[in-house]
Amino acid sequence: MALAFSVLKQIPVRVVNIRAGRSNPGLRAQHLKGVELVRDISGGKLRGGEIGSEEIVFHPGKVKCGEYSADTGTAGSVGLLIQVALPCILFGNGMTILKLRGGTNAEMAPQIDYITEVFRPLLEKFGGTFDYKIIKRGYFPRGGGEVHIRVQPVKQLKAVNLIESGRVVRIRGWAFVAGSLPIKVAHAMADTAAQTLRKALENVDVSIVRYKEDPDEAVGNGSGINLVAEMSTGCILGGSALGGRHLKAEEVGMKAADELFQSIYTGACVDSYSQDQMILLMAIAHGKSRVKCGPVSLHTRTAIHVAHLLTEAKFTVINGEADSNFIECEGIGLENIS
Repeated sequence: MALAFSVLKQIPVRVVNIRAGRSNPGLRAQHLKGVELVRDISGGKLRGGEIGSEEIVFHPGKVKCGEYSADTGTAGSVGLLIQVALPCILFGNGMTILKLRGGTNAEMAPQIDYITEVFRPLLEKFGGTFDYKIIKRGYFPRGGGEVHIRVQPVKQLKAVNLIESGRVVRIRGWAFVAGSLPIKVAHAMADTAAQTLRKALENVDVSIVRYKEDPDEAVGNGSGINLVAEMSTGCILGGSALGGRHLKAEEVGMKAADELFQSIYTGACVDSYSQDQMILLMAIAHGKSRVKCGPVSLHTRTAIHVAHLLTEAKFTVINGEADSNFIECEGIGLENIS
């Protein structure tokens, strides 16, 4: 967020104590590639751009349209590369294409499916969007996935008013396996998730596709499930989970279903993972945005703090009922003058 705001506001930033307290503090491969990608897109100057660096100084330049590539060289998340670069190129001077390599479905990061099926519809409510093509999937530990993103710039983002979630219209999803994992794992994840949701939400259509990735379109072994709830007011909520060596497929399906249901239960218009991603968009949009969410996460509080430091946006968090909250923001109305 600091780097994106730096580019959008054209102010230099210094970031210190990067991942301090970790067993391997400082920039890792995916963080470094994200920093370098923003540097390249904006023609900026970077100091401290090395693996393990706990401090960087970044001086942004002007965003230039074109084609840019980034490769984490690991299973580092492609989704995180998109998060840092997308706000910048939305305010570029023409169409930009990103060719990104790394992990498409990784732990501790949004799966690419979440980015395309949950975050993108939310971005479109602000007036921005992107096209995408998943060339190849990549899983831990090898990575090797590839995703292409194409973005047309906007003149300005508009404020959103997401305060009524409405009722669940339908739930769709997909459970996948890749590599040496058998298709029965996908069926077990999907069946458990569907049973859990149908029990909690009677008379709601739940449809979960199950499939095995084409070996030519996936690198490594992997499994997971993604769920999307479509609400009557147009809100989109997501729930997801990845398989692991010590996890039963049924546990993975249950985790994704529980995650989705918790957002539905609180009457949220955004789930716990898109909650913090709304902050940057609300800060730069024109007008007053209001978003209803569940419990406010530490990520969201941190995002609001960074937005306060680097912009004139004014945020207010109002407590609601049943673990719900309302986040309000008077955005700065950033205009694309390129």
